[in-house]
Amino acid sequence: MHDGHDDVFDKLREECGVFAIYGHPEAANVTYLGLYALQHRGQESAGIASGTGREIICRKAMGHVADIFKPEVLAQLPGHMAIGHTRYSTTGDSKMLNAQPFSVTCHKGPIAVAHNGNITNAAELRRDLEADGSIFQATSDTEVILHLMARSRERTLAGALREALLQLEGAFSLVLVAADQLIVARDPHGFRPLAMGQMELSEHRIGYVFASETCAFDLIGAVYRSDVEPGEMVIVGPRGVTRERYAPKRALAHCVFEHVYFARPDSLVFGRPVQQSREAMGRLLAIENPVDADVVVPVPDSGVAAALGYAAESGIPFRQALIRNHYVGRTFIEPSQAIRDFGVKLKLNPVRHLLEGKRVILVDDSIVRGTTSRKIVRMVRQAGAKEVHMRISCPPTVSPCFYGVDTPDKQQLIAANSTIDEIRRFVEADSLGYLSLGGLADAVNDHNRDFCNACYTGVYPTELVQIDTLHTEKPDLG
Repeated sequence: MHDGHDDVFDKLREECGVFAIYGHPEAANVTYLGLYALQHRGQESAGIASGTGREIICRKAMGHVADIFKPEVLAQLPGHMAIGHTRYSTTGDSKMLNAQPFSVTCHKGPIAVAHNGNITNAAELRRDLEADGSIFQATSDTEVILHLMARSRERTLAGALREALLQLEGAFSLVLVAADQLIVARDPHGFRPLAMGQMELSEHRIGYVFASETCAFDLIGAVYRSDVEPGEMVIVGPRGVTRERYAPKRALAHCVFEHVYFARPDSLVFGRPVQQSREAMGRLLAIENPVDADVVVPVPDSGVAAALGYAAESGIPFRQALIRNHYVGRTFIEPSQAIRDFGVKLKLNPVRHLLEGKRVILVDDSIVRGTTSRKIVRMVRQAGAKEVHMRISCPPTVSPCFYGVDTPDKQQLIAANSTIDEIRRFVEADSLGYLSLGGLADAVNDHNRDFCNACYTGVYPTELVQIDTLHTEKPDLG
């Protein structure tokens, strides 16, 4: 998955990763490892809030997980339960005040909360709360949830959270830690993933863990048990585990882009292996868009699995002919505007002898604005490729997402404003082929229409309450 400077790879962005653990004597250390595994879901800020049973201690900062949580910082986070968050900002508000978790003390006691997704009616709820006297410190959706909880007259924390969640619309996978319990919840449509697992600590003790992706479980030695169901709340405390449905069932709307791009290929997401989905996308792409060529080349890293599938189905050899530098910092100085395509060259370098004189099939997961794809096609041609054929393992992205993905406005989405042949000419490829909507559904086994594909269709599964604000200022996505 591409990360780093936005001008280098103008990909779609997922905003956050969340992690939670209960019942482990080193909860903060385990949470650090969980966030480390989820770093690909957000590289801007990270935070951990730990609970001792009496108090909650929160530490967060801008930057990468490993840079923030040095041993001396983790030593300040005692307790047997913790939540963690890693964030990617999508607005101008890439500031410390929006880093999560958010931690407050109110009449319900100390609470810290973090979430992944975008609450589509957050702006409307915030206006109502401010009119009623609430004071906000940040611009994140997450703070709205805390205000709704603090105002609730429900006597229990779970009751207050339930009341708050029922007022929310849109996408959220949420983790909350209080003085003596951990609560997680998922929106009724199940847009964003949230997995539940267990760690065997001793003969009679089990730790409970929750994460955006199961790759976090693999690192800490936890076993995946199930997903937190859409519309479900799970409470873990001194009296054990309680699972309850807080909202009536609604049509499922799992984000299909988790399988196309966001998630790590070694994760189970929505109960399905991501690598399996991506290889199937590549195979179906080869069936739908064959081309006579010499070599199949992935755009690393997110194009690799689909390229493997394309090569296997077509019988054309797979070659890693673009090498990615994984050690590029988050920011860098371009020495001069005269050095064209410097950003992409910093990230990718072609292996000349694999491309020279070859007819190349370039496999990538998406084209958003098209500028990055054009730079990569040019790079492959400059390395001596005779022909460059682009194959994309999802349908054209024609609509912005309002559920936790940083998509550009519709005017900036090249597929919303151009035909496929116009896109082909813009990216300077000899041919261009996308996976069909039907092919994508087959690849993720979506026979019951459980996935949201609004970015490819423009058909949204919920009412967009703040549609009037979306054209002027983007909401901050948690």
